[in-house]
Amino acid sequence: MAKKSVEARNRKRIRMVAQYAERRAALKKEGDVEGLQKLPRNSSPSRVRNRCMLTGRSRGVFSKFGLCRHEFRRLASEGKIPGVRKASW
Repeated sequence: MAKKSVEARNRKRIRMVAQYAERRAALKKEGDVEGLQKLPRNSSPSRVRNRCMLTGRSRGVFSKFGLCRHEFRRLASEGKIPGVRKASW
């Protein structure tokens, strides 16, 4: 489990990206680099980290499912993810 403060920081970044999205797009279209630099750093989409919805783990996250590899495997083995089966050949 990730620390609650790390998860909260990431949620704050997600909110900030949404808040500044239009302003950031307009500044990029104009080519105003100085205006972009004056925006908060956390308003950049590249600072948002993909995290597991269940555990908050930041590494090994399948973005399609929003789960880390450990939780994905556990849930897939239990048959709780529709359309996912263990491969056999």
